[in-house]
Amino acid sequence: MTALNSRFEYVKGFERDDRCLPNSWIIVRVDGKSFSKFAEQHGFEKPNDKLGLELMTRAAVSVMEELRDICLAYGHSDEFSFVFRKDTSSYNRRSAKIMSNVNSLFAAAYVFYWEDIFGPTKLKYPPGFESVIVVYPSETNLKDYLSWRQAELQTKNLYNTLLWTLIKKGNKTETEAHEILRNSTQKSEILFREFGVNYYNEPDMFRKGTTLIRKLIPSKKDNKLRQYIIPLHCDLMGEEFWKENPEIVGLKSLQVCHRTIHTNIFVVNRPNNVCDKNDNDSNMRMETSH
Repeated sequence: MTALNSRFEYVKGFERDDRCLPNSWIIVRVDGKSFSKFAEQHGFEKPNDKLGLELMTRAAVSVMEELRDICLAYGHSDEFSFVFRKDTSSYNRRSAKIMSNVNSLFAAAYVFYWEDIFGPTKLKYPPGFESVIVVYPSETNLKDYLSWRQAELQTKNLYNTLLWTLIKKGNKTETEAHEILRNSTQKSEILFREFGVNYYNEPDMFRKGTTLIRKLIPSKKDNKLRQYIIPLHCDLMGEEFWKENPEIVGLKSLQVCHRTIHTNIFVVNRPNNVCDKNDNDSNMRMETSH
C-alpha cells in the first residue's frame, strides 16, 4: 500500500506554496455574488434592509466564533471583511485554506440563520458568495483599508438613500432619479430641503456599517470574565476607535468592556455557538455607537 501511494505522490509537487507573508495583516473580504438579483427575489427593502444586514452580521459572527485569530470584522451591504491577527498561524497561513474556510463558513451560516432572522419568508434559492484575500504589511495599511471600505459605504449609501427617496416620495422613475443624482453634488441638502429627511439621523448601521470586535465582559451568573463578540456602528476613519481598542493592532490580551449594554452581543464559549434567548448572558445588550 505504501509503495502504491508513493507511486502517485509526485502529483503533490504541482501544489504551489501560497503562504501569506509573515508578520502581516491578512484580510479576507466576502462579497455577495449577483446579490442585487438575490435581494430583489427576496423582497429586500431599499435602500437598506435591516433584517438582511442583521443576517450578514450573524453570519460574520459565526465565522469569528470558529476562527479565533480573527480580531476584527467590518461589513455593510453585501460584504464583510475579516482581519486576522498579523501573527496568526491559522492553516499555516496558506491563503487558499484561509480564504476558502472563511467563505464557506460565511455562506453556510447565512443559510443556517436565515429562518431565525426572516421567519416565515422562505429562502428561494441558495445565495452565492465570492471572496478575495489581501495581505497588508503595516498598521497604517490596515487602517486605510478599513477606512476605504467605510468611505465607499458612505458614498453609496447617501446616493442610494436619495435615489429611493426620489422614487418613493418624489414619484420619480428610477431613470429620472439617476439623472437628478448625476447632476447633483448636494445630495444631503436635497434630502432635507425637498423631503425633510436629515441624512445624519439615519441609523448608524446604514451610514457606518457594522464592526465586530472581541471583548471580555463579566458574566451575570458568576461575574467571571467571558469572551463576547460585540457589534458596533462606529467611525473607523479617525483614531478614536483605535485608541479605545488598542488590543486589536497591539496584539495584546482582550480588554474588559465597561460600556453601557443595550444591543445584542454574542458569547463565544458556548457548546453550540448559538445565543440562547433564555440565557441572561446571551441577552446582554451593548451600546453600538461611539
